Amino acid sequence: MADYDFDLLVIGAGPGGYVAAIRAAQLGLKTACVESRETLGGTCLNVGCIPSKALLHASELYEEVAGGHLAKFGMSFGKPSVDVPAMIAEKQKAVDELTGGIAFLFKKNKVEWIKGFASFTSADTVEVAGKSYRAKNIIIATGSSVTPLPGVEVDNDKGVVIDSTGALTLSKVPGKMVVIGGGVIGLELGSVWRRLGAEVTVVEYLDQILPGMDADIRKEAARIFKKQGFTIKTGTKVTGVATKGKGAVVTVEPAAGGAAETLEADVVLVAIGRKPNTDGLGLDKAGLSVNARGQIETDHDFRTAVPGIWAIGDVIPGPMLAHKAEDEGVACAENIAGHTGIVNHDVIPSVVYTFPEIAGVGLTEEAAAARGAIKVGKFPMMANSRAKTNRQTDGLVKVISDAETDRVLGVWIIATVAGSMIAEACVAMEFGATSEDIAYTCHAHPTHAEALKEAAMAVRGKAIHV
Repeated sequence: MADYDFDLLVIGAGPGGYVAAIRAAQLGLKTACVESRETLGGTCLNVGCIPSKALLHASELYEEVAGGHLAKFGMSFGKPSVDVPAMIAEKQKAVDELTGGIAFLFKKNKVEWIKGFASFTSADTVEVAGKSYRAKNIIIATGSSVTPLPGVEVDNDKGVVIDSTGALTLSKVPGKMVVIGGGVIGLELGSVWRRLGAEVTVVEYLDQILPGMDADIRKEAARIFKKQGFTIKTGTKVTGVATKGKGAVVTVEPAAGGAAETLEADVVLVAIGRKPNTDGLGLDKAGLSVNARGQIETDHDFRTAVPGIWAIGDVIPGPMLAHKAEDEGVACAENIAGHTGIVNHDVIPSVVYTFPEIAGVGLTEEAAAARGAIKVGKFPMMANSRAKTNRQTDGLVKVISDAETDRVLGVWIIATVAGSMIAEACVAMEFGATSEDIAYTCHAHPTHAEALKEAAMAVRGKAIHV
């Protein structure tokens, strides 16, 4: 250690970085973490996963009252109203509690927080705020940021043309909102403001929303969202966004070509994806480069092409998901410490926290069928007793298995608690379960989870309640 300041220096304190730093410290490595924000937790905790879920929850509670759902159960109220600043303040309270919790964990585990931006000056040294730090190992965990839409200027402070960060801090409910991008972020944040009263139009370039998900799930989700009041324009290209007074005008045309039309909006949310944060790191001085997508390539153990430099999370290939980054952070730290850290990238769940929730793990039916013969079982939530009693019956569960071995290849769910239900499928797939294994596992009644059991039974034509 005489020549090094740290055994490990982590660049970035998002879900991947802070978890890697804590795990490394637990394993006895002298560890530091460089973070430029005033609080730890990265995009996810500060302006991503966590605050968006707080607003999603708040808006769901509001819609239960405003939409008359509770009236079915004999509960009536006066005309509901929403105090947007109070809702935003409660969201921020949750964020502050969680980011403060990470700061506590850093102190508890003796992880040094170096505040500022890190830039490589050599393969084992970075500079932060004018000071150099040398480390035996360095993990790049700088995450991702919003992908800009060429020709469209985002200004969150003005609150008219905004990105996902701006959508978390609006001061009032917009009358009309246009969401550019029919992926996870656009649908989640669009649903917050739709529930609170905004007219929401989603514009998606591809022919269906939720790119990358199972086709049946994408189709069913679109049907549900339209029923809820979304206007969804798929196969549509945005050609311009111009501010007009206190609002904006969005010009669109068919992706395949055709006549243009304009959409007026009080707020335009640009949500077309995210890009790796690799600019400004001085990667060339460390001997590193990025691929065509701006990502840093690694091997199975998260080593880059330069010995001693590792990378995890959104800056490497794979889905940009907080839980993927966390698992990679743990595994990378364990590998650095001489242990065996493994992440099974075939079993990484994805969840859309709309209402109902949408979740999936493994292969889509299309991808699975391209590999060989499969069997598919489906079960509608309308036939699930718990969903029926709650009067929340939209959705389905779909199980895809190998036709010969019956091994589960993918599970896709639309249900109010799909994000929790998918965990069972992940565990089953991690252990190499067959559809029969799930089908013959006793599930508590009445629960939403029984729908997964029935879908597994349906793979072999044995479903009971349909």
